[in-house]
Amino acid sequence: MSMPVISMPCNPITMCQAVTNLIESIALEETALSHILNAEGEKLQKAVSMDCSMRELLEVNESVVNMVGAVSNMENVLKEKLEFVCNNLYYPSRDCEC
Repeated sequence: MSMPVISMPCNPITMCQAVTNLIESIALEETALSHILNAEGEKLQKAVSMDCSMRELLEVNESVVNMVGAVSNMENVLKEKLEFVCNNLYYPSRDCEC
């Protein structure tokens, strides 16, 4: 998986472009979080398919629970970021062609 890239224009950024960039950054972070959750699911599947002891399975499960909790916290941060953009920065106008 490659690193996401947001292109930066040479000219000053308009408010419309700034809002678009913020929403795009949220979408890229959401994509990254989905990859993390997918990897955690694969980790669980691998642990279950191996001949692990109950203690080892519980340790893997605890690790996954911690990561899912961290992802959940990040989801809340992204939700607040999106709400801020929608409530405070997005003012559509006739000259804004987003």
